[in-house]
Amino acid sequence: MTPKVRFATFAATVLLGSVAAQPAVSIQVDLKQRTGKLQPIWSFIGYDEPNYTYMKDGRKLLSEFAALSPVPAFVRAHSLMVTGDGTPGLKNGSTNMYTEDASGNPVYSWTIVDRIFDTYLERKMKPLVQIGFMPKALSAHPEPYEFNWAPGSQYNDVHKGMAYPPKDYKKWAEVVYQWVRHCVEKYGRAEVETWIWEVWNEPDIGYWKGTPEEFHQLYDYAADAVKRALPTARIGGPETTGPGNPKAAKFLRDFLEHALRGKNYATGATGSPLDVITFHAKGAPRFVDGTVVMGIDKQLRDLATGFEIVASFPELKRRPIIIGESDPEGCAACSSRVYPQNAYRNGVMYSSYTAAIMPRHLDLAAKYGVNLMGAVTWAFEFENQPYFDGFRDLATNGIDKPVLNVHRMLGMMTGERAMARSEGALPLDALVSSGAKDSADIHAMASVDAHSASVLISNYHDSGKPGPDSPVRVSVSGLPAGRLLLEHFRVDHRFSNSYEAWKRMGSPQQPTAEQYADLERSGHLQSSESPRWINAQDGRFELEFTLPRHGVSLLRFSQ
Repeated sequence: MTPKVRFATFAATVLLGSVAAQPAVSIQVDLKQRTGKLQPIWSFIGYDEPNYTYMKDGRKLLSEFAALSPVPAFVRAHSLMVTGDGTPGLKNGSTNMYTEDASGNPVYSWTIVDRIFDTYLERKMKPLVQIGFMPKALSAHPEPYEFNWAPGSQYNDVHKGMAYPPKDYKKWAEVVYQWVRHCVEKYGRAEVETWIWEVWNEPDIGYWKGTPEEFHQLYDYAADAVKRALPTARIGGPETTGPGNPKAAKFLRDFLEHALRGKNYATGATGSPLDVITFHAKGAPRFVDGTVVMGIDKQLRDLATGFEIVASFPELKRRPIIIGESDPEGCAACSSRVYPQNAYRNGVMYSSYTAAIMPRHLDLAAKYGVNLMGAVTWAFEFENQPYFDGFRDLATNGIDKPVLNVHRMLGMMTGERAMARSEGALPLDALVSSGAKDSADIHAMASVDAHSASVLISNYHDSGKPGPDSPVRVSVSGLPAGRLLLEHFRVDHRFSNSYEAWKRMGSPQQPTAEQYADLERSGHLQSSESPRWINAQDGRFELEFTLPRHGVSLLRFSQ
C-alpha cells in the first residue's frame, strides 16, 4: 500500500560535487551484499486504552498504521478482560466480558471485545491478544476495582482488583476457553490461527499482585485453555518489564525454565506451551539543565539482556520473540506538561530515536542469534485531549506526528536487508554502553526487493540541544541498469512535521477547518525534492545532501 506522501522542495539537497561546509559522512551501500530477509519488526502497535480503538481518531490512526506496511500489522491492547461499561479513560478500559449472576453462574458478553477485534480485522490487522486483566467476579481481591487516573497520579493507582490472581483457576481457564472458542466461531479457525495470544502484562511489577509461582499457574491454565479451544493457536509470554533490571531478568529466566521443564499446574505434564516469547524494553529520558537527554542505552541494554537470556536456553534460540512494549520510556499517558523529561514526544527527537533504534533491535538479535519477530511501539492516540499535549502518541486529534512518518519510511523497507556502512554510525557496543551523548549517531540501513531499494539514514543524538547539520555522501552500488525513479523522503523540522506547522500557526487548540487541513497535510510524509529519473552507471549512484540534527531521510530507488 502507498503511504501518504506530500512533495516539497528543499534547496539544501544537492548532487554530488557541491561544496559542503565540513567533510561529508561517507555512507556505503552494496545492494548485492545481503544478510537475509528484513523482518518488519516495526509493524506492531499497542496501547493501554482498548476502548479508544473504535472511536473516531482511533479508527483513523489504525487505518493509517495498517496502510504503512505491506504486511499485516499486529495490535496489542491492555484490559481486554476488565469488568466495566466500556467507558474509556487514561490507562483504563473495559469490555465486561465476564460477570456472574446472583448464583455465581457465568455471564459472558462479547459485544465490546468483538467491536475492538472487528475494528482490527476490517483493516486486515491481527490481534496480539492480551489475556488480562482479572474480571472482577474472579478476582481474589476485587475491591477496590475501578480507578480514575490522570497525569500526576501515582502510577500504582492503576493496580487495583484487576491485578490479583483468580479465586478459582479453573473458572479463569473456562473464561479463556470460551473466549477463544467464541473467536473461532465468529471469525473462523483459519483467521484466528494467524493471531497471537499472550498472558498478562508486566507480572514482575504491580500489574500482578500474586507470586511468580502463582503467575506460572495463571499462565499454565490460560495456555491450556487456549490450546483446548484451538490446538493450532499461538500462545506466549511473560511480557515482563525490561530485563536490564535484575528482578525482571530473574522473572523472565524463571518463567522460561518453568515453561520448558516445570510441572504444569493445569495438566500435571512437564512444561507449558510457549510459541512466542515476550518481554519489554524501555529507555530512560532525563531533564537536565532545561533539556531532554534520552536514554537509548538503557533500552538497548534491556534488549541485549533479554536476548542473552533467551539464547541461554538452546531449545528457545529460534523461538519467535516479540518486544511487547518497545519505547523511549515507560508511560505513554504521562504528559510532558507534568513530566518534562517526556518533552521529546511531539517533535523530531522521538522520530529520530525510532529511526536509530529499530535497526539496532535487528543488530542485537543477530548478535545473540535469536529470532526477533516484532517490536511493539506502545503509542496510539488519546481521544479528545488537547492538541500536542505531550502524550506518547502517533497522532493528536487525527493529526499525524513526525514519528508516524518514520514508521511510514520503515514500512517501505521490504525484501532483504543489504549492506549499509556509515562512518558516522556509533559502534553497537558503544551505543549499548553509553548512548549517543558525546557525538551524533549517523546511521544507515538498506533493503532491496525485486522492484526497489531503500536506504534509511538518521542523524540521532541523545541531547535535545540544537546541533550541527551533517553533510552525508551516499554511494550505492548493485543497482539495476537503466532508468530508476529516485525519491527522497525526509522528516525534520521542515518536512513531515505537523508539530512545527502547528506552532507556526500560533498553537491553536481550536484550529479552523482550513488550519486543520493544513495540519493534516503537514502530518503526511513529504519529499525533500521532486522525484526524478536517474541512470545508474555500472549499477552505481552517488548523492550528497545535508541531514539536520534529529533528521531522518529515506532514499528510495524503484524501477
